[in-house]
Amino acid sequence: MASDGTGEAHRLSPDSWAVWAGRPEGPDEPLNTPIVPASNFTERASYARSSGTPTWESFEAVLGGLEHGRAIGFSSGMAAVSAVLDLVPVGGHVVIPSDCYQGVASAVAAGVEAGRWTAEEIAVTDTDRWISALGAADLGWLESPTNPLLEIADLAAVAAAPRSGLLAVDNTFATPLNQRPLAVGADISVHSVTKFLGGHSDLLMGAVTVSDDELFDRLVQRRSLGGATPGALEAYLATRGLRTLPLRMERSQGTAGMLAQRLSDDPRVHGVRYPGLASHPGHALAAAQLDRFGAMVSFEVIGGAGAADRVCSAVRLIHHTTSLGGVESTMERRAAVPGQEHLPAGLVRLSVGIEDPEDLWRDLSRSLG
Repeated sequence: MASDGTGEAHRLSPDSWAVWAGRPEGPDEPLNTPIVPASNFTERASYARSSGTPTWESFEAVLGGLEHGRAIGFSSGMAAVSAVLDLVPVGGHVVIPSDCYQGVASAVAAGVEAGRWTAEEIAVTDTDRWISALGAADLGWLESPTNPLLEIADLAAVAAAPRSGLLAVDNTFATPLNQRPLAVGADISVHSVTKFLGGHSDLLMGAVTVSDDELFDRLVQRRSLGGATPGALEAYLATRGLRTLPLRMERSQGTAGMLAQRLSDDPRVHGVRYPGLASHPGHALAAAQLDRFGAMVSFEVIGGAGAADRVCSAVRLIHHTTSLGGVESTMERRAAVPGQEHLPAGLVRLSVGIEDPEDLWRDLSRSLG
C-alpha cells in the first residue's frame, strides 16, 4: 500500500512531494509501486473496480497532495468530466465558460438536448455574471486559463461568492504547480491527466480532486458504477510522469514566455495570448493568482486560415497535431476543429515542450515565412 503522507504534503515543497509521495512502505518493498494488473484481492475480498489497486493509489496520493485534497483517477479526462456532470440533478442548471474545452461543451450540449439539464455560457472574465449565475446553478464549470484563448477567471472572487451548487475548475492548463482551486474554495479540481501530468503523450487518463469526504465518496461511486477506472499501465505511467512534472514545467514555461514575447514582437502574427505577457488583459490577475504562467501560447497568423494552415504544415521540430502537454511541442489551428469554428480563423494553439528554446524559435520563425 502506498503512503498518502497527507501531512507531509503541507510541509514539503511541490517539487519534493512529486518525487517522494505515493511510494510503498515497509521493509523489502520496491521503491516504485509496480504495475498491479489485478481485478480482485483475496485478503480484503474486494473487487478492483470498487476498491482500487496499489497502482491507482500511488497516483492518487501524489496528485492529491499536490492539490491539497483527495484525488480520484479516471480512465480519461472526459470520464472525469462525465462523473462530475453526473452530480447535476435532473432538471438542474449548468454554467460553463464561453471559451471552453470542446469536449466539455459538447457533453453539456448533449445533456441539454436530452432534457437532462439547462445550461448557459458566460465569459470567464465576467466575474459579476458568474457570481450571479452561481447563485442559482447546480454546477458551475470554470476553466482558467481557458482553452484555447487563455482567458483568466478571478477564481478567488467566484469561489468566495454564495452558490447553490458545486463549483468545479478545470486545472489542466495551470497544473497544481501553478494553481490549486480547492485552496481558494472550489469544490472540485479536474485534470486531463493525458496532458501535462502524464507529460509524454503515451496515456489516456483523467482525475478529480476534492477536499470534502462525502463528495469524494459520491465521485468514487460514480467511477465504480460507470466503470471509468484507469488501467494499471496508464496509472503507472501517470505516476512516473508526475515525478518529473516540476522539472518539465520549469523548462516549458520558461520557453513559452520567451516564444510569446518574440511572437508579440513579430509582424507576421497578432493577437498573441499568454498570461505572462504584460499586454495580456488578464496579466495582473494571472500574476496574483498563478505561481507561474503555464506552457500554452495562442496567436493569430496574419492572413487567416490559409496562412495558419501553411504554418502548421511547415513546422518540423514542432508537431502539427492535436492534444497538448507532452515533452514534445505541438500546435494546431483550433478553428479547423468541429465545434470551434467561432474562434478566430487564424488562431494557432501552441503547447510548448522541453526542446531547446532556440531550436523551437527557429522552427516557428522559419514556418511563419
